[in-house]
Amino acid sequence: MNINLESKLAAVFDEASFAEFLGVLANDRADEIRKEKINPSSPYSAGSNGWENIGIDTFLESAAAWASDFRDSPRYESPSNIWKHCAEILYAGKGYE
Repeated sequence: MNINLESKLAAVFDEASFAEFLGVLANDRADEIRKEKINPSSPYSAGSNGWENIGIDTFLESAAAWASDFRDSPRYESPSNIWKHCAEILYAGKGYE
């Protein structure tokens, strides 16, 4: 888990902070790619930074599945901060299966 990524996610409140989060998320993925070239993780586990869904197709599928599952949860409440919720959906795409 990347502490900077987690803190940027927690700090999303508007368009600018959402864009900052996207940059940190992209950097997190790029960092994992560099690490995996040096020391590959098992193909049966997440990468060194926790990425399970490394292709854009699986990343988007997982983000969409998380959003749907979250919305269908009995504990669901309409998000008060849509920018942060969008960031949470994208963050979930990293590892939701």
